[in-house]
Amino acid sequence: MARRRTKNLGTNIAAVAIAAFVALPLYWMVASAFKGQADITSAAAVPPHPTTANFGNAFSNYNFGTYLMNSAIVAVATTVLVLGLGTFAGYALARLPMRGKTAIMTALLMISLFPTIAVVAPLYLLLRDIGWLNSYQGLVLAYTALMLPFAIWILRNFFLGIPKAMEESARVDGAGPLRTVIQVILPQALPGVFTAGVFTFVAAWTEFIIALTLNNSDHYRTIAVGIALFGGQFTTPYGTIFAASAVAMLPIAILVLVFRRAVVSGLTAGAVKG
Repeated sequence: MARRRTKNLGTNIAAVAIAAFVALPLYWMVASAFKGQADITSAAAVPPHPTTANFGNAFSNYNFGTYLMNSAIVAVATTVLVLGLGTFAGYALARLPMRGKTAIMTALLMISLFPTIAVVAPLYLLLRDIGWLNSYQGLVLAYTALMLPFAIWILRNFFLGIPKAMEESARVDGAGPLRTVIQVILPQALPGVFTAGVFTFVAAWTEFIIALTLNNSDHYRTIAVGIALFGGQFTTPYGTIFAASAVAMLPIAILVLVFRRAVVSGLTAGAVKG
């Protein structure tokens, strides 16, 4: 009993330490967003003279509203495409008989682990040749290609955990393959779909290298690139950068809070099945 209590105490202390390690930088970012220019370098944990001027400066002087809209368009479009393609691809790899499944899954895993910087130059040349630089569709296409393999892995593993008897019952009732997937299998796989969707949205929302390379027009810049370019040659508006970063973090925090149970369920299923 004493050993168990000591073990539980150690686990709780480690959990608190990890939570503090993750939460403190986020808190410091939010707190600094409310500090004025004179207080931005102070070590005060609470802003001594709270102000919202940094938020107004981000939207009025740095075109932050356009960056938010661009990121929302690209992230939502990418998520929809990845989920649409990944759902059917994951179902096919989990259920349909085909040769070379192992080779396909290995190739998808290698693609998902491939460093992004290695494909930036080929992507740039390809999109330049088809006239899709400085556009939404060019960025969405690039993100879809890079994020689809990971989504297929998650969805395929989740489909493996759904009993085949459900599909057989649907076929007996006269449902075709497409109707079976949409009306019978997909509702059972919603945790996996939410997991893949959240990861895809967050990756598209925060991606920097590809967005910086493909879109150099301020009209199409996303949040990550826009915030990185705040300031001028001789000044760096740290307070405005913190404020913009806090606003950019808000959609991700909302997604995690709303879909946290589905995401945990989807990750657990993907870890123990397939």
